[in-house]
Amino acid sequence: MPKTPILRPEDTIHSPSRRAALRTLGAGGAAAATLPLWARYAGAQSAAPIRLGFEMHATGIGAAYGRWYERTSIAAVKAINAAGGINGREVVMVTEDDGTDPKRAAEVVEKFATQHKVDLAFGTLFSNVVMAAAPRAGELKMPYFVVSEGHHVASGKLNRWTVQPGITDVKSQVLAMAPFVAGNLGKKVTMIYPDYAFGYDHRDNFPPAMKAHGGEVIAQIAIPPTETSFTKYFAKIPRETEVIYHVLVGPAVLTFVKEMGEFFGPSRPEIFGFIDSIEAVDLNSPGLEFLEGTYFWEGNPRYAQKDQTAFDKAYRKAVGVDDNGASVADPKDVSTYAHMFGCWETLYIIKQGMEAAGYKDAGDRQKLIEAVEEIGKIPASDQHPQGDKVFNGKTHQVFGHQYVSKVAKGRLDVVHTSTIEDGMYPDEVDYTTQSF
Repeated sequence: MPKTPILRPEDTIHSPSRRAALRTLGAGGAAAATLPLWARYAGAQSAAPIRLGFEMHATGIGAAYGRWYERTSIAAVKAINAAGGINGREVVMVTEDDGTDPKRAAEVVEKFATQHKVDLAFGTLFSNVVMAAAPRAGELKMPYFVVSEGHHVASGKLNRWTVQPGITDVKSQVLAMAPFVAGNLGKKVTMIYPDYAFGYDHRDNFPPAMKAHGGEVIAQIAIPPTETSFTKYFAKIPRETEVIYHVLVGPAVLTFVKEMGEFFGPSRPEIFGFIDSIEAVDLNSPGLEFLEGTYFWEGNPRYAQKDQTAFDKAYRKAVGVDDNGASVADPKDVSTYAHMFGCWETLYIIKQGMEAAGYKDAGDRQKLIEAVEEIGKIPASDQHPQGDKVFNGKTHQVFGHQYVSKVAKGRLDVVHTSTIEDGMYPDEVDYTTQSF
């Protein structure tokens, strides 16, 4: 898989030339589309660009996600600028690599605030990194928009400056998936999950969700995120297991799935995985034939479906992904399609919040958070191609549809779509009552 070069901050700040701008048509209405890009900023030439700090997993075990999160974010910023920017101001993106390392997370946030002078930070995926960085963002009073899935935000463990408005969290996902697993695959489940915060969200939330539907988690197997061999863990799976529930991340996921197939052979239990276990992995890779007939949760279907929306079609084109979820430039470069839409949608939430707040500079950061807290319903659109959603301003967490897909003939076909309500749960915090 080709590597995307790590971009320096000065390389990721794209100021379009006047000639390039003349070739660019906006997507924000007929009036904007008739103006060249440079002319759309004419009314705000005295204002500096809006600077967004993108915290990227460029290296470490999250690098595959980081590469596609960056591509998606660059595409979204390009689209936003083509439509006139935010409040008539150009948007630039400043990128810093956190190495998917909690020890570096707070340092990156600090650098955004003191060196790059960004208006906010966004993009973090791995839960352990979020947990390390968000407290520092709160101390700096910097809006921190995460694209992580972890339940850390909605659980109340963080602060009012941290929001997750572009992607659902694990608790919501497992609540929506449990009825399908219990009703279609089996009642006795063994869970395999990564031994850190993201995995703990699955560990803690899936068992009660299964119990509510007559199921039972009979074993839980935690695997270190740096593990490279997995057969020894499969031997711990109880014989009475009817369903294996797996969710792993990192560069060894392909090995995990291959070894699982070698261990069980044709006499396997039903298998339900979270797509994290094969994100950025070609389903037609040698050794993955074992996955035929198994099921996956997807946050956004990797393969274009028969009922594909115009929104998904436009989004794929914008981010350079084909109908199989791979790069249009290289069919072997498979995207992290089930997650990366969160960056696209988060950037449009930032735009919506800044425009509602009349955002001018860092002095309006509090107004931005308050404006985002008021968003509520989010209709499906080119800006929100994954589907309609509801943002809970009290918990700073968005809720949306979830997808169950089945592996059939080397692709993933959606067999079940949850309602938004399927994944909702009682509030555990009310950030709006907390001070800034």
